[in-house]
Formats: sequence, structure tokens, C-alpha cells
Amino acid sequence: MPATIRDVARASGVHISTVSRTFSAPHLVNPETRGRVLACAEDLGYRPNRAARALITGRTHNIGLIIADIANPFFPPLIKAAEGQARHRDYHVFVADTNEDPAAEEELVHALAKQVDGVLLCSPRMSNGLIEQVSREVPVVVINRQVTGLPCVMMDVGQGARTAIEHLLGLGHRRLALLGGPRGSWTNQQMRRAAGAAARSGGAELTVLGPNPPTETGGGALAAQVRDSGVTAVLAYNDLMAIGLIEGLDHLGIRVPQDVSVVGVDDITLSRLTRPKLTTVATPTAAAGRTAVDMLLQHDSDPRPRGAGRAAAVGDRRTTAQVMLQTELVIRDSTGPVPGRSRPGSVPDGPGPHRLADPGGPTVTTGGVVAS
Repeated sequence: MPATIRDVARASGVHISTVSRTFSAPHLVNPETRGRVLACAEDLGYRPNRAARALITGRTHNIGLIIADIANPFFPPLIKAAEGQARHRDYHVFVADTNEDPAAEEELVHALAKQVDGVLLCSPRMSNGLIEQVSREVPVVVINRQVTGLPCVMMDVGQGARTAIEHLLGLGHRRLALLGGPRGSWTNQQMRRAAGAAARSGGAELTVLGPNPPTETGGGALAAQVRDSGVTAVLAYNDLMAIGLIEGLDHLGIRVPQDVSVVGVDDITLSRLTRPKLTTVATPTAAAGRTAVDMLLQHDSDPRPRGAGRAAAVGDRRTTAQVMLQTELVIRDSTGPVPGRSRPGSVPDGPGPHRLADPGGPTVTTGGVVAS
């Protein structure tokens, strides 16, 4: 028979209410007593009833994670890392997929609001105004997008796009294309701005093709346009589009990288398995998942039950958390010198290849440090 709260109280020599407070409001229990209760609970294999604890504390110990497309290989490492970090903090994660639909996204936030202690919005398609609105209903951390006044974990795709364009310029390319992602994507805006500036700085011409579905099919459908545009190098919104483009170009008899160089973004596992292996901008998805969970639980760490006073305190913390994670170019086989130019050893080829299990490295914080 499973151990009960009475068994723990008897073993630790305290009242049942003290055991209850140890799990629901540990800050109210003497540290020595709390340690004894927890040790007895561990020995007996006691696990508190989450539903009962939620009634007392107003906390569910659940987190909602809403993502744009669960079929996109960009998301699973982030989901896995977020779930692991949440489990370490004694939280569970509910994952929901919006299929790139902002209306479904809003509906899911409203549906989860009463069932979770906070929501992680990953690559959201809702407008900033709507995100701010739903954040008043439930604590929110935004991943892969910047929203003023809300805690955000961003990946520096702008720097990644600049580095990719500079790599292509170093190989002699001066006619470039950017395959845009979905309309309304923050990542797409950052890439377009940074790639355009880098191309102008290098005296190159950048053709933007998009917006497009961020899928392999979306990339493949652009192969003829890339051919007809006369560009010699392409930066794609993500790896899936880059891989689809390479396949589409191959059907047209266009070789990569001999005729056209291709760079992706994300460094998904598939990018290392394609032929040619894909040059890409590695994004720290796992680091973003862990960081977002910590940020959400940190600004939701007020021990008081939810109420007007607590909501105001949490709101104050939300305004300070803005974290940018580094990206890094991974040079493989899908980029080469501009057609007609051999690959001499002296070509400035940018940084050497990197093999990063989890890019992200040091973080840069803006708008203040996450409150404790």
C-alpha cells in the first residue's frame, strides 16, 4: 500500500499539517523540520497528491509548451530539453502544436491557461499585441521572438545570417538569394534585415524570394525561380527549405555546390545526412528550451497563492527578461567557390568547420537580468 501523509507525519514526529506545509509552502517550515520530513517521505516513497496541492497553492506544477509545427525537426531538441529541465524542477510539460496557425495558437493559450502555471510560446505566429494580451491571462515566456515587455529567449539569427552571407562573399559570390520563411515570422524579419545589410556591405546583390512555407516542399518549389534568377548562392530560412531546394535543383540538373551554393539555418540532424552535407547556421534550440523553463519558473517563484498582489509582483519581473543566445556557422559541403573559380587555398573561407552538440555558449542579456 502506498505511503500516506499520515505515515510521513508519524515517522517524522510532526503533525499532518506540517507535512502538508512542507510540500505546499516549504518556506513556512523550519529548515531542520523540513529536512526531516523530506527525508522520511523519501524513505517511505511518499509522493504528494498534485491535485490536492494545487488546491492549496494555486499551482499545478504543469507548463504548457506551444510550438508552431511539431513535424519540423527544429523543435524536438527544444521540447526534449524543456521537458528535462522542467522534470528536474518537479514540473510536467504539456506540448501543443498550432500547425503555423495564429488562431489555433490563441485558442490553445486560452485552453491551457487554467491548467498550467505558465506557457512557453515557441516561434509564435500571433501578433505582438495579442501575445501581450494573453500574457495577462497566464505567465508567458516567448522563445525565438522578441516582444517588448515580456520575457523572451531569442537565438541570434541575425548574426547567423550575416556570418552566412560573409562566408558566401568570401567564396566570391556576388549574386545571392534569400529564401524567406512564413509571413509574420520574427526570425524571417531578422534574417532579411541582416542578410540585406551584409550583402550591401560586400557589394553583392540579394534577391529575396518569399514568403514561403518553412518546409522541404516549400524549398523544392523554389528551385526553378532560383535557376531563373541567375544567383550563384542561396541562404534559406531553415534547413528543411535548404534540403528541399537542393533536391529540386538536382531534378533540374543543377549541382550543389558546383553550380549553386546553399546554406540553411538550424543544424537539424538531417543536415548532416544529406548529400552534399549542408552548410548551416547552428541554432541553440536545446539551450533555448532549458533557459525558457528556468525563466518561466523564476518569474513564477512567488510562494503566495495566485491573486492580485502576486500578479502584480510577477508582472514586474516579466519586463526585465530578455536573453539572446549565440548562433554559429557550421561549414560543410554544400557551399563552394563561385562557378568558374577554383578553390584555391587562399580563398577567405570564413571560420573552419564546427561540430557543436548544443550551440549557444555564453548568453547575452538585454533589458536587465532575470529577476530572482
